[in-house]
Amino acid sequence: MVLSKEIPVTKGILYGGSLLFFLCIIAYALTNQYLVLAIPFVAAIIGMAIVNLKSFYWFFLLTIPFSCTIYFLNNSLSTTVPDEPLTWLLLIITILLMVYNRKLFPEWFFRNPITLVITLQLVWMMVAVAFSKELFPSLKFAAARFWYINAYFLFPVLIFKNIKDLRKAFLLFFIPITLHAIFAFCWHYTLHFNYWLSNEVVLPFYFNHVDYSTVLSMLFPLIFIAWRLCKGKPRLRWLLGLTLIFYIPAIYAAAARAAILAVFFAFFMGFMIRKKLVNWVMPIGFAVVLSAVLFLAHNNNYIQFQPNKKYTATQPTFMDAVTGMFTGRDMSSMERFYRWIAAVRMSNDNPITGVGPNNFYDYYKPYTVSMFATWVSRNQERSTTHNYFLYMLVEQGYPAMILYGILIILLFAQAQKVYHGTENRFYKHAVLGIAMMLAAGFVNNFFSELIETHKVGALFYLGIAALVIIKHLSQKEQQKIGV
Repeated sequence: MVLSKEIPVTKGILYGGSLLFFLCIIAYALTNQYLVLAIPFVAAIIGMAIVNLKSFYWFFLLTIPFSCTIYFLNNSLSTTVPDEPLTWLLLIITILLMVYNRKLFPEWFFRNPITLVITLQLVWMMVAVAFSKELFPSLKFAAARFWYINAYFLFPVLIFKNIKDLRKAFLLFFIPITLHAIFAFCWHYTLHFNYWLSNEVVLPFYFNHVDYSTVLSMLFPLIFIAWRLCKGKPRLRWLLGLTLIFYIPAIYAAAARAAILAVFFAFFMGFMIRKKLVNWVMPIGFAVVLSAVLFLAHNNNYIQFQPNKKYTATQPTFMDAVTGMFTGRDMSSMERFYRWIAAVRMSNDNPITGVGPNNFYDYYKPYTVSMFATWVSRNQERSTTHNYFLYMLVEQGYPAMILYGILIILLFAQAQKVYHGTENRFYKHAVLGIAMMLAAGFVNNFFSELIETHKVGALFYLGIAALVIIKHLSQKEQQKIGV
């Protein structure tokens, strides 16, 4: 099925659209209901999807950097607009297309082991939902995960057909995110880069400075790869080079330690892929983390690291926050330890299916250890474990945590295989950049749960989709040349 085939725009469509617009203005004047004014725009978006689905998807990707969260029903529900409603529409489109053509998605996509693991994640998530202690929050989580996977992982298979498409997807993220980063950086400069105001300058497009810094740290390796691919194009190379230089202080000013660590880890993983050593990194890393957990759990050794509440507080500067990690004085670090201890203890009671997706907050308090509590432990923002592995463990059980670990190992293993198995310069560099972006995302999610947020989740799953697609395109190219 050709998604980019255009349907002619007739005068009837133009006249009809104009009439609808004026009728909605009249309806608003009579009813004073703001939602009436949204009808022409919704109709235009649906019309775009009908006329040219591929162009609609490019529009959808462009909306992601500009989307922000809105709350309704007394703050009991929230969504991000305009991107999340568009993911709902994409899910409906996918269902309709599959009814029309059951073989819509190619076999090579489903044969990829990454697709298999993500499918198993979805299956196990539904098992966890079935055993959830609070069904409604879990169903909301499951619904969001399905339309995320469809929009960012499944649908790109129908859109990304060649190098040109991959470049366009990058630009639709790179340009708006960078323009906003320049604005936020300049605004932060007028506030003397005040650490306490790092959350304010990124509103309304990001929830906080952690969300913002994660996106920048994930995009940074892709910009570096784009810069390398621009040899022979001096003007574009200079522009990308200056952008790279700007991103360094921008990430630092965002004041999130995980994002800075993520950039270093991304380039480390890029080096390991080039040296064919990446398959050792994650298993060794997991073994080290497991050993640390076992050591802390043995004879309750973790008690030795309890904070001194007389000094533990939110640090006034970024450097104080860094040093406070090692002295027990940084509130953020100690609060993470507080949540991690609760999560591990909590998992003992529900090891297989967890308490259910989106249910951590309602059940973790009895498992906390009071000596690690900080002044933010009341957790009025209802945040979760601050570690994606533990997040999977307590809400969906050991199978979900293990599947996530397997997925991470598979991503880097496949990236290394494609990097060394293709002679195409673009594919080689692109897959390296994607792996580095995913590595940055992995580190950020080791200290938070950001895959569920719309911008980080989009980058994560689009990156995985691009990796799977590039593997297929490179294999197809090799078959043509008889390699």
